[in-house]
Amino acid sequence: MSYATLAGRTAVITGAASGMGEATARLLASHGARVALLARRTERLTELAATIEAAGGQALPVTADVTDPTSVDAAVERVHAAYGRVDLVVNAAGVMLPNPVTDGRADEWQRMLDTNVSGALRVIRAFTPDLIAVAADGGTADLVNISSIGAHIAFPHYAVYGATKAALTYLSQSLRTELGPRDVRVTNIEPGLTDTELGGHIDNAELAGQLDGMFDALHGLSADDIADLIAYTTSRARHVNLRQAIVLPTRQA
Repeated sequence: MSYATLAGRTAVITGAASGMGEATARLLASHGARVALLARRTERLTELAATIEAAGGQALPVTADVTDPTSVDAAVERVHAAYGRVDLVVNAAGVMLPNPVTDGRADEWQRMLDTNVSGALRVIRAFTPDLIAVAADGGTADLVNISSIGAHIAFPHYAVYGATKAALTYLSQSLRTELGPRDVRVTNIEPGLTDTELGGHIDNAELAGQLDGMFDALHGLSADDIADLIAYTTSRARHVNLRQAIVLPTRQA
């Protein structure tokens, strides 16, 4: 599918070093968007930017940690200095650390809250003024938050992860009431089983094995599938807001 309207747009993508963020950056850039790549792993970002540029795209690697306000502020300065105003933001940074609540893993809880909720909020705060200004000038402005099917379907031992994603889903819903009247589109995407690095963060062997078994049984989505949905959503006419998308493997649906 052609996404010609993405040409000339300026996108910020968090979590761009891998998974859905990386796939989205590649796809948007291939259709002519300038992409600012935000993540913690500098080497991965540099390699991705080089790959995009070798294919004729434009990419800016920006080392940033969304859990650190100072790091986010510095990233904003770099993006603005290189590209100016941003008109498309994809909050793809996230972490999934399932364990029974009775294990009391407060370290994991805080990490998920800092990344999945506070981190997304920091990025929204940083770039919302750009989105509002672009829309006021008649341009297309998009905020895309990547939540999870876990936001409203409970899975054993994923309680805190699901709670952080439920917060992001609700935040997206509320932001539409504030930003929609100003012509800024807010889209919330809730993927189901998707093959990314999230599963590699799990330190519970039993839960990791269960996840592997789900992939064998359900044939999970790829990060490219989610990127394609983001490209489709953000390339619609500016008066069309695909506000909520739940995307699942057919066998999981």
